[in-house]
Amino acid sequence: MFRFAANLSFLFTEHAFPDRFAAARTAGFGAVEMLFPYAHSIDDIRTWLDAETLDLALFNTPVHDWAEGGRGVAAIPGETGRFRDEFDLALSYAEELRPAHIHIMSGLSAGSAARDCLIDNLAWAARHAPDQSLTIEPINRADMPGYFLNDFAAAARIITEVGAPNLALQFDAYHAHRIHGDLTALWARFGPITRHVQIAGAPGRHEPAGGTIDYTAFFGQLAQSGYDGFVGAEYHPAGTTTAGLAWFYRAPS
Repeated sequence: MFRFAANLSFLFTEHAFPDRFAAARTAGFGAVEMLFPYAHSIDDIRTWLDAETLDLALFNTPVHDWAEGGRGVAAIPGETGRFRDEFDLALSYAEELRPAHIHIMSGLSAGSAARDCLIDNLAWAARHAPDQSLTIEPINRADMPGYFLNDFAAAARIITEVGAPNLALQFDAYHAHRIHGDLTALWARFGPITRHVQIAGAPGRHEPAGGTIDYTAFFGQLAQSGYDGFVGAEYHPAGTTTAGLAWFYRAPS
């Protein structure tokens, strides 16, 4: 059975970041994920995880210019040196924090040269860190205009072309719904190459309840398919995080 992970970059933001670990454990989560750990020391994050006996599901490769609109460089020709330096920084955190997965962000780009660049960088990263699970994630154009990887079939072809056993799909149900619409068919097609799942409601990217995504059905499909990885709760709470966790307490466990 899959396990839920609270994304601490989205949830429990009514608390200071160090206090979100305890808030997640108190709410009932046994695992967490985050966008970026790099503003904090490795030792501090390790301490916060250990204090609450939390597993770390995932974090992203660094995006040092996030506030200026950067979204990664893996698919940006001419930025290979930066990609490798940033990937090594991610690995230095992973060595101590032991995330289940590192998500490699493609960046804002387009075209065949960008695709070739992404494939080359993914192949290098997979060889460079053969024992670390890596993921790529299609992100919808409305939420992240210009992001290179915005189609699930394209992501699957890239994974196949790279051919590395430690590279797989990150399946965000919210983005999948916004890109393609038919979540049931999409999971049936791409579930077998998925190593990490994320969830949020639509519209609004709030709690995964109500709205246009039937999460009761989706969780049932995950269970029936035998998915046993993490499901990251990556959404913006409509109110306080705790007040909106009814979906979590009703979800399969």
